[in-house]
Amino acid sequence: MEEILQAIIIGVVQGLTEFLPVSSSAHLIVLPRILGWDDELINSSTFVVMLHMGTLAALLLFFWRDVIDLAKAFVALLRERSFGDDPDRKLSLVLLLSLIPAALFGLVFEDFIDDFFYDAVLVIPFILVVGAMLLWVAERVGTRMRDLEHSDYADGVLIGIAQMFALFPGISRSGITIAAGLVRGLKRDAAARFAFLMGIPIIAGAGLWKSRDIVTGEAGDVDLAVLAAGVIAAAVSGWLAIRFMLTYLRDHSTGIFIAYRLVAAAVFMVLLLVNA
Repeated sequence: MEEILQAIIIGVVQGLTEFLPVSSSAHLIVLPRILGWDDELINSSTFVVMLHMGTLAALLLFFWRDVIDLAKAFVALLRERSFGDDPDRKLSLVLLLSLIPAALFGLVFEDFIDDFFYDAVLVIPFILVVGAMLLWVAERVGTRMRDLEHSDYADGVLIGIAQMFALFPGISRSGITIAAGLVRGLKRDAAARFAFLMGIPIIAGAGLWKSRDIVTGEAGDVDLAVLAAGVIAAAVSGWLAIRFMLTYLRDHSTGIFIAYRLVAAAVFMVLLLVNA
Protein backbone atom coordinates (compact mmCIF):
# COMPACT_ATOMS: atom_id res chain seq x y z
CA MET A 1 0.00 0.00 0.00
CA GLU A 2 2.89 2.34 0.75
CA GLU A 3 4.28 1.85 -2.77
CA ILE A 4 0.88 2.67 -4.29
CA LEU A 5 0.67 5.90 -2.28
CA GLN A 6 4.18 6.85 -3.39
CA ALA A 7 3.24 6.08 -7.00
CA ILE A 8 0.16 8.31 -6.76
CA ILE A 9 2.16 11.20 -5.31
CA ILE A 10 4.86 10.87 -7.96
CA GLY A 11 2.17 10.53 -10.63
CA VAL A 12 0.51 13.76 -9.53
CA VAL A 13 3.88 15.52 -9.52
CA GLN A 14 4.61 14.18 -12.99
CA GLY A 15 1.26 15.26 -14.39
CA LEU A 16 1.56 18.78 -13.03
CA THR A 17 5.22 19.41 -13.81
CA GLU A 18 5.08 17.89 -17.29
CA PHE A 19 2.94 20.78 -18.49
CA LEU A 20 3.90 23.55 -16.09
CA PRO A 21 7.30 24.87 -17.26
CA VAL A 22 9.16 23.70 -14.14
CA SER A 23 10.71 20.38 -15.30
CA SER A 24 9.06 17.06 -14.50
CA SER A 25 12.34 15.13 -14.78
CA ALA A 26 14.01 17.30 -12.14
CA HIS A 27 11.18 16.68 -9.70
CA LEU A 28 11.00 12.95 -10.42
CA ILE A 29 14.72 12.50 -9.84
CA VAL A 30 15.08 14.75 -6.81
CA LEU A 31 11.89 14.15 -4.80
CA PRO A 32 12.37 10.40 -4.14
CA ARG A 33 15.93 11.16 -2.96
CA ILE A 34 14.76 13.90 -0.61
CA LEU A 35 11.87 11.82 0.75
CA GLY A 36 14.01 8.70 1.14
CA TRP A 37 11.88 6.57 -1.18
CA ASP A 38 14.09 3.74 -2.37
CA ASP A 39 11.53 1.46 -4.03
CA GLU A 40 13.17 0.03 -7.14
CA LEU A 41 10.16 0.54 -9.40
CA ILE A 42 9.45 4.10 -8.21
CA ASN A 43 13.06 5.06 -8.97
CA SER A 44 13.29 3.26 -12.31
CA SER A 45 13.34 4.83 -15.75
CA THR A 46 10.60 2.38 -16.73
CA PHE A 47 8.24 3.92 -14.15
CA VAL A 48 9.08 7.44 -15.28
CA VAL A 49 8.41 6.66 -18.93
CA MET A 50 5.14 4.90 -18.12
CA LEU A 51 4.07 7.97 -16.13
CA HIS A 52 4.59 9.84 -19.37
CA MET A 53 1.99 7.54 -20.91
CA GLY A 54 -0.40 8.96 -18.31
CA THR A 55 0.40 12.48 -19.42
CA LEU A 56 0.03 11.33 -23.02
CA ALA A 57 -3.50 10.19 -22.17
CA ALA A 58 -4.15 13.64 -20.71
CA LEU A 59 -2.96 15.28 -23.93
CA LEU A 60 -5.09 13.03 -26.12
CA LEU A 61 -8.18 13.58 -23.97
CA PHE A 62 -7.72 17.34 -24.04
CA PHE A 63 -6.69 17.75 -27.68
CA TRP A 64 -8.56 14.89 -29.34
CA ARG A 65 -10.38 17.22 -31.71
CA ASP A 66 -7.14 18.96 -32.68
CA VAL A 67 -5.43 15.61 -33.25
CA ILE A 68 -8.22 14.40 -35.53
CA ASP A 69 -8.32 17.71 -37.45
CA LEU A 70 -4.54 17.79 -37.88
CA ALA A 71 -4.44 14.14 -38.98
CA LYS A 72 -7.17 14.78 -41.57
CA ALA A 73 -5.38 17.91 -42.74
CA PHE A 74 -2.08 16.06 -43.14
CA VAL A 75 -3.72 13.27 -45.16
CA ALA A 76 -5.41 15.90 -47.35
CA LEU A 77 -2.07 17.65 -47.81
CA LEU A 78 -0.43 14.43 -48.97
CA ARG A 79 -3.34 13.60 -51.26
CA GLU A 80 -3.78 17.02 -52.87
CA ARG A 81 -0.21 18.31 -52.44
CA SER A 82 -1.64 21.71 -51.66
CA PHE A 83 -2.27 23.76 -48.54
CA GLY A 84 -5.44 25.19 -50.02
CA ASP A 85 -7.18 27.51 -47.56
CA ASP A 86 -6.81 25.11 -44.60
CA PRO A 87 -4.32 26.45 -42.01
CA ASP A 88 -4.26 23.01 -40.32
CA ARG A 89 -2.45 21.56 -43.34
CA LYS A 90 0.52 23.84 -42.87
CA LEU A 91 0.39 23.49 -39.09
CA SER A 92 0.52 19.69 -39.35
CA LEU A 93 3.67 19.96 -41.47
CA VAL A 94 5.24 22.51 -39.12
CA LEU A 95 4.56 20.23 -36.13
CA LEU A 96 6.01 17.24 -37.98
CA LEU A 97 9.13 19.25 -38.79
CA SER A 98 9.53 20.17 -35.11
CA LEU A 99 9.76 16.49 -34.10
CA ILE A 100 12.86 15.60 -36.08
CA PRO A 101 15.64 17.26 -34.02
CA ALA A 102 14.46 15.96 -30.63
CA ALA A 103 13.77 12.46 -31.96
CA LEU A 104 17.26 12.11 -33.44
CA PHE A 105 18.95 13.65 -30.39
CA GLY A 106 16.98 11.41 -28.03
CA LEU A 107 17.85 8.21 -29.88
CA VAL A 108 21.55 8.99 -29.58
CA PHE A 109 21.90 10.60 -26.15
CA GLU A 110 18.86 9.73 -23.97
CA ASP A 111 20.40 6.73 -22.16
CA PHE A 112 23.65 8.60 -21.49
CA ILE A 113 21.83 11.65 -20.11
CA ASP A 114 19.56 9.49 -17.90
CA ASP A 115 22.53 7.63 -16.42
CA PHE A 116 24.61 10.78 -15.92
CA PHE A 117 21.98 12.83 -14.10
CA TYR A 118 20.88 9.91 -11.92
CA ASP A 119 24.34 10.13 -10.33
CA ALA A 120 25.07 13.85 -10.81
CA VAL A 121 21.85 14.95 -9.14
CA LEU A 122 23.42 18.09 -7.62
CA VAL A 123 23.72 19.56 -11.11
CA ILE A 124 19.93 19.66 -11.50
CA PRO A 125 19.28 22.78 -9.35
CA PHE A 126 21.73 24.73 -11.51
CA ILE A 127 19.87 23.63 -14.66
CA LEU A 128 16.59 24.75 -13.08
CA VAL A 129 18.14 28.21 -12.79
CA VAL A 130 19.27 28.09 -16.43
CA GLY A 131 15.70 27.22 -17.46
CA ALA A 132 14.39 30.17 -15.45
CA MET A 133 16.83 32.49 -17.21
CA LEU A 134 15.74 31.21 -20.62
CA LEU A 135 12.09 31.91 -19.83
CA TRP A 136 12.99 35.36 -18.48
CA VAL A 137 14.86 36.23 -21.69
CA ALA A 138 12.02 34.88 -23.85
CA GLU A 139 9.51 37.07 -22.02
CA ARG A 140 11.64 40.13 -22.69
CA VAL A 141 12.43 39.58 -26.38
CA GLY A 142 9.19 37.98 -27.57
CA THR A 143 6.69 40.16 -29.41
CA ARG A 144 3.75 37.80 -28.66
CA MET A 145 1.90 38.88 -31.80
CA ARG A 146 1.16 35.61 -33.63
CA ASP A 147 -1.48 32.92 -33.10
CA LEU A 148 -0.82 29.22 -33.61
CA GLU A 149 -2.31 29.12 -37.11
CA HIS A 150 0.29 31.68 -38.21
CA SER A 151 3.25 29.49 -37.25
CA ASP A 152 5.76 28.77 -40.00
CA TYR A 153 8.58 26.37 -40.87
CA ALA A 154 11.18 28.39 -38.99
CA ASP A 155 9.04 27.99 -35.87
CA GLY A 156 9.02 24.23 -36.37
CA VAL A 157 12.78 23.99 -36.82
CA LEU A 158 13.79 26.32 -33.99
CA ILE A 159 11.24 25.03 -31.47
CA GLY A 160 12.24 21.49 -32.44
CA ILE A 161 15.91 22.27 -31.82
CA ALA A 162 14.99 23.81 -28.47
CA GLN A 163 13.13 20.65 -27.51
CA MET A 164 16.38 18.67 -27.86
CA PHE A 165 17.62 20.24 -24.63
CA ALA A 166 14.52 19.08 -22.74
CA LEU A 167 16.35 15.79 -22.15
CA PHE A 168 18.45 17.59 -19.54
CA PRO A 169 16.62 17.35 -16.18
CA GLY A 170 15.79 20.86 -15.02
CA ILE A 171 15.25 22.41 -18.45
CA SER A 172 11.61 21.31 -18.90
CA ARG A 173 10.19 20.27 -22.26
CA SER A 174 7.21 22.59 -21.96
CA GLY A 175 9.43 25.35 -20.57
CA ILE A 176 12.04 25.30 -23.34
CA THR A 177 9.49 24.96 -26.14
CA ILE A 178 7.27 27.72 -24.75
CA ALA A 179 10.36 29.92 -24.42
CA ALA A 180 11.32 29.18 -28.02
CA GLY A 181 7.79 29.93 -29.17
CA LEU A 182 7.85 33.27 -27.35
CA VAL A 183 11.19 34.17 -28.94
CA ARG A 184 9.63 33.38 -32.31
CA GLY A 185 6.83 35.87 -31.60
CA LEU A 186 4.01 33.49 -30.69
CA LYS A 187 1.48 34.51 -28.07
CA ARG A 188 1.97 32.80 -24.71
CA ASP A 189 -1.04 30.48 -24.97
CA ALA A 190 -0.21 29.74 -28.63
CA ALA A 191 3.35 28.80 -27.66
CA ALA A 192 1.99 26.50 -24.94
CA ARG A 193 -0.49 24.92 -27.34
CA PHE A 194 2.31 24.32 -29.87
CA ALA A 195 4.44 22.74 -27.12
CA PHE A 196 1.63 20.44 -26.00
CA LEU A 197 0.67 19.31 -29.51
CA MET A 198 4.27 18.56 -30.50
CA GLY A 199 4.64 16.62 -27.25
CA ILE A 200 2.03 14.03 -28.25
CA PRO A 201 4.14 12.04 -30.77
CA ILE A 202 7.36 12.57 -28.78
CA ILE A 203 5.86 11.19 -25.55
CA ALA A 204 4.06 8.40 -27.42
CA GLY A 205 7.24 7.30 -29.16
CA ALA A 206 9.29 7.27 -25.95
CA GLY A 207 6.57 5.43 -24.04
CA LEU A 208 6.09 2.74 -26.66
CA TRP A 209 9.83 2.28 -26.97
CA LYS A 210 10.27 1.82 -23.22
CA SER A 211 7.14 -0.31 -22.73
CA ARG A 212 8.81 -3.07 -24.72
CA ASP A 213 11.00 -3.69 -21.66
CA ILE A 214 7.87 -4.47 -19.63
CA VAL A 215 6.44 -6.74 -22.30
CA THR A 216 9.69 -8.66 -22.78
CA GLY A 217 10.45 -8.81 -19.05
CA GLU A 218 13.69 -6.85 -19.36
CA ALA A 219 12.39 -4.33 -16.84
CA GLY A 220 12.24 -7.05 -14.20
CA ASP A 221 9.26 -7.72 -11.93
CA VAL A 222 6.77 -4.86 -12.25
CA ASP A 223 3.91 -4.36 -9.80
CA LEU A 224 1.12 -3.48 -12.19
CA ALA A 225 -1.05 -2.02 -9.41
CA VAL A 226 1.69 0.44 -8.46
CA LEU A 227 2.28 1.25 -12.12
CA ALA A 228 -1.43 1.79 -12.81
CA ALA A 229 -1.82 4.06 -9.76
CA GLY A 230 0.98 6.30 -10.97
CA VAL A 231 -0.24 6.42 -14.56
CA ILE A 232 -3.84 7.29 -13.60
CA ALA A 233 -2.64 10.00 -11.19
CA ALA A 234 -0.42 11.46 -13.91
CA ALA A 235 -3.29 11.47 -16.42
CA VAL A 236 -5.74 13.27 -14.12
CA SER A 237 -3.28 15.87 -12.83
CA GLY A 238 -1.87 16.33 -16.34
CA TRP A 239 -5.30 17.16 -17.78
CA LEU A 240 -5.84 19.74 -15.05
CA ALA A 241 -2.39 21.25 -15.67
CA ILE A 242 -3.03 21.60 -19.41
CA ARG A 243 -6.33 23.34 -18.79
CA PHE A 244 -4.75 25.66 -16.25
CA MET A 245 -1.80 26.58 -18.47
CA LEU A 246 -3.84 27.44 -21.55
CA THR A 247 -6.20 29.59 -19.48
CA TYR A 248 -3.54 31.23 -17.33
CA LEU A 249 -1.21 32.20 -20.18
CA ARG A 250 -3.91 34.10 -22.04
CA ASP A 251 -3.61 36.94 -19.55
CA HIS A 252 -0.45 36.28 -17.52
CA SER A 253 3.29 35.97 -18.08
CA THR A 254 5.44 33.00 -17.08
CA GLY A 255 6.86 35.04 -14.18
CA ILE A 256 5.31 32.83 -11.51
CA PHE A 257 7.06 29.78 -12.99
CA ILE A 258 10.37 31.62 -13.23
CA ALA A 259 10.10 32.44 -9.52
CA TYR A 260 9.11 28.86 -8.67
CA ARG A 261 12.11 27.45 -10.53
CA LEU A 262 14.51 29.70 -8.60
CA VAL A 263 12.95 28.79 -5.25
CA ALA A 264 12.85 25.09 -6.13
CA ALA A 265 16.51 25.17 -7.18
CA ALA A 266 17.53 26.63 -3.82
CA VAL A 267 15.33 24.24 -1.80
CA PHE A 268 16.44 21.19 -3.79
CA MET A 269 20.10 22.09 -3.40
CA VAL A 270 19.82 22.50 0.38
CA LEU A 271 17.83 19.30 0.88
CA LEU A 272 20.09 17.27 -1.40
CA LEU A 273 23.16 18.46 0.50
CA VAL A 274 21.49 17.67 3.83
CA ASN A 275 20.57 14.17 2.62
CA ALA A 276 23.91 13.51 0.92
